[in-house]
Amino acid sequence: MPKKFVNLINIALDECLSEDPGVMLFGLGVSDMSSFFGSTINLQSKYGLERVFEIPLSENAATGMALGLAIRGFRPVVMHQRADFAFTSAEQIINQVAKTAYMSGDVLKVPLVIRMVIGRGWGQGPTHAQAPHSIFSQIPGLQIVAPATPEDGYQLMKQSIKNDNPVIFIEHRWLHQTTEISSAHSRELGITEAKIMKPGKHLTFVSLSYGVLEALKIANVLSDLGIDIEVVNLRSIQPWDQNLVIESAKKTGKVVILDIGHLEFGLSGEISSTLYSSLFNQLSHPILRFGLPMEPTPSSPALANEHYPSIEKMFKEIKFHFELTFDWQEACSILQKKFPYASRYKDQPDIGSVGPF
Repeated sequence: MPKKFVNLINIALDECLSEDPGVMLFGLGVSDMSSFFGSTINLQSKYGLERVFEIPLSENAATGMALGLAIRGFRPVVMHQRADFAFTSAEQIINQVAKTAYMSGDVLKVPLVIRMVIGRGWGQGPTHAQAPHSIFSQIPGLQIVAPATPEDGYQLMKQSIKNDNPVIFIEHRWLHQTTEISSAHSRELGITEAKIMKPGKHLTFVSLSYGVLEALKIANVLSDLGIDIEVVNLRSIQPWDQNLVIESAKKTGKVVILDIGHLEFGLSGEISSTLYSSLFNQLSHPILRFGLPMEPTPSSPALANEHYPSIEKMFKEIKFHFELTFDWQEACSILQKKFPYASRYKDQPDIGSVGPF
């Protein structure tokens, strides 16, 4: 029976706690009724208060404690119900966690995982809906991963905990209730490897986290209209799998990048720069990029619908940007029939994704 994303995160954490007595989990909501979206359910009762516990509202102190534990040989996992909460520990993350190995001549290892939940919903607005992966990707010493599927969540969580470097684990709340989807690669990938979710020949669509699911919807609909899209799931953001993305772009000659963060000074710009440098005369059209505008996320659902790129708008821009022949309005009609919960006017992706966070 297919397992949900959040169930596999729970299994990965459980296995790591069982396999290594040095693994510890702590954060807000770890042991409350919600059990951190269900991802930590039963772990405190199974492993005790010394290894799975709540923290006070002092993220900076908790991160400093985690750094000290990691240096002493433990493998702590610090959890933030919203990535925005991690900003109060930015000094620890940027100046201490990221640089301790370098400043010690690699004598001190920092096997630390910081879970950051992102994603829109419930009118959370400017300070509860940010996606800071590009910010942390600019900090040497940090590794950034962003799973898109339950399989990714399980593999990347276990690999992150076993990693001797600090890892930022970007986790979209809309993924928690998703079940496994088939992919071109069923083998366990390395922590920095990207994944081709769907092979194609007309267009390369690169994304990460929940954006991969949006890309797969687009590819599914456009396949009915004769457009064969290759969907690339980045999985790792820093470092990112340049070779796989370049080879895919070289094959199709057309590239779309969907970022879940801001468009300006973000991940899509870095990928575009690399592709232009590597494939200057091999792309048939300029790269098309989607992302968030340079403004805080609105709390109003109506304004939020305009803030986030909708699949309907992406259909239209893809058609005209690449001079394709499909009818984008027909594509929108097919989308609503195949994926009724994909409408941009709905602030939850499906019935199962609910709650204030």
